[in-house]
Amino acid sequence: MSLVRLNIDGISYSQTQNGAYALILSEVEGNRKLPIVIGASEAQSIAIALEKEIMPPRPLTHDLFKNFSDRFSIIITQVIIHKLVDGVFFSSIICEREGVEEIVDARTSDAIALALRFKAPIFSHKEILDSAGMFLKTGGKKEEKKELEDVVDEFLQNDDSKTPPTESQDYKTSTLKELNQLLEGAVKNEDYEIAAKIRDEISKRD
Repeated sequence: MSLVRLNIDGISYSQTQNGAYALILSEVEGNRKLPIVIGASEAQSIAIALEKEIMPPRPLTHDLFKNFSDRFSIIITQVIIHKLVDGVFFSSIICEREGVEEIVDARTSDAIALALRFKAPIFSHKEILDSAGMFLKTGGKKEEKKELEDVVDEFLQNDDSKTPPTESQDYKTSTLKELNQLLEGAVKNEDYEIAAKIRDEISKRD
């Protein structure tokens, strides 16, 4: 089966369901998007790897795995999303040590969190994109973002594995100074899910 290389577009959280997250992937040589439902802790870990300005004072689980692998000369060469069953994606991590290649099964969210840290490429089988990929209507970035948010909301509402709702704060009324103070406090308290949401709001103001 042919492989399609994917980029990470980012993480979208439902506007109507607090605590529900979708990781958005897109094909490098094409226009299809691939949304994958992930848990809050995995969303946090991926957001930390994507957001260079947020530096945890202590390593997260995926950072620890990276440090462990570096110590024992293990590298991740690529991640492959190889199966889709009943809405659940299955992935493989391709590892290498001293010229010997090993394949390790992993949850897709964990595999991508590690791929980011190892700067490893992410692939999916073409058949998976044909089945679960989606095209967005052409338009400006703002229109595409709004359409993607609507699609993610509908996608998460129809998914039984979404994370249960949790309380969240609306940061739209906070000033930039207040947001930066809140961001500093969230990082200090190691609450990276909140930190990622605050960074999202700060980015909207830039």
